[in-house]
Amino acid sequence: MKLVDRISAILNQKGGEVWFVTPEASVYEAIEMMADKQVGALLVISDGQVVGIISERDYARKVILKGKASKQTHVREIMSSPVIFARPEHTVDDCMKIMTNNRIRHLPVVEGEKVVGVVSIGDLVKWIISVQDETIHQLENYISGKYPG
Repeated sequence: MKLVDRISAILNQKGGEVWFVTPEASVYEAIEMMADKQVGALLVISDGQVVGIISERDYARKVILKGKASKQTHVREIMSSPVIFARPEHTVDDCMKIMTNNRIRHLPVVEGEKVVGVVSIGDLVKWIISVQDETIHQLENYISGKYPG
């Protein structure tokens, strides 16, 4: 596991389940689904195409702070669009840069025209910590003479 590992490795480990709503859904329905699925964002899909993404941040900033009612507000009114995405061949480091530069926390992974998964900043941090733990373990073994070789 390295920062040069492809993002597809994370999707293989975590699974490629993609949760989504339609643009016509109410924001309340979207937030309810996020809570149920324990995710911080949902893709917005219309006619099989990704048209946006809605996150807890969108809800806080575009509904709550504006005094709107979540049951009367449609997802299309607050979703972020166009969607920034990665390809399966992007590396963990590439995705960290994309997310940092665009100040986003969720990154859909698209292969061809199909969404094959979504990675969060938490997924990337977890992967990086695993890489660091593995490196530390190898160095400890090397220093103590337990390193195979």
